[in-house]
Amino acid sequence: MTTTAAAFDQVSKAYGDVRAVDGLSLTLHPGETVALLGPNGAGKSTTLDLLLGLKRPDSGTVRVFGTGPREAIVAGRVGAMLQSGGLMDEVTVAELVRLACDLHPRPYQVSDVLARAGIAQIADRKVDKLSGGQAQRVRFALATAGDSDLIVLDEPTTGMDVTTRQAFWATMREQADQGRTVLFATHYLEEADAIADRVLVLHRGRLLADGTAAEIKAKAGARRISFDLDDPEIDEPTLRALPFLSTIAVSGRTVRIQSTDADATVHALYGLGVYPRNLEVARLGLEQAFVAITEAEEARS
Repeated sequence: MTTTAAAFDQVSKAYGDVRAVDGLSLTLHPGETVALLGPNGAGKSTTLDLLLGLKRPDSGTVRVFGTGPREAIVAGRVGAMLQSGGLMDEVTVAELVRLACDLHPRPYQVSDVLARAGIAQIADRKVDKLSGGQAQRVRFALATAGDSDLIVLDEPTTGMDVTTRQAFWATMREQADQGRTVLFATHYLEEADAIADRVLVLHRGRLLADGTAAEIKAKAGARRISFDLDDPEIDEPTLRALPFLSTIAVSGRTVRIQSTDADATVHALYGLGVYPRNLEVARLGLEQAFVAITEAEEARS
């Protein structure tokens, strides 16, 4: 039995002069919940397409449970929920889910799939009459119609309300707890922070960071400093001269700073004779860390 769910080994894929994936190497393990992050054009969708055998790499290899992606999918080991591609019209939700179950080598009961996805109450509704959030839940049902070992999700909660998103992620956590690997691409960085065991940051097809959300935040290096000023005589140019600043924003008397050495910045602040009130120093959130990492890479490019 393989201990690797999926592996990319020096994988590259180009479209003309654009390298969507550039020498990507990574390994996914059973039971992990992994978030795939990156700005638009980072290569997330191409990476998922390569993993699912929808595209072939120009170089390098992609293996899923020790075989090629298509072989793993035919064997029913992979379920996918993608943004691209529509749902069949003129059929009911139940009919579409039943078809997915019939096609899966290791299917679940249709009623169980409908209940898990939270769509049992709309089972008799035509697919083309669904709201955006309902359609997303149907896509989720199709991705989990059988006992797959790897579940791949591309922007899965787009269009879902907060309650539905919470229920969705509770279900996905149950899937991971049962030993399945869950890989999801998302623009909701708070989801990655709260849900993922591991975060992958892509930029221009390259893997910039790979670790827990806490490790990604630490990798960014900077910390957030915020405080209020009683002295209106301290102007913004003076504050901008503080050492190790990455960014600064002044709103009224409230100052928010990102610093690569918070201790030195705060020490210099006191050296100005300033008494900052409500001083807070904290690590960057995942969103700020993500921005800092990708902006640093852009500056090097």
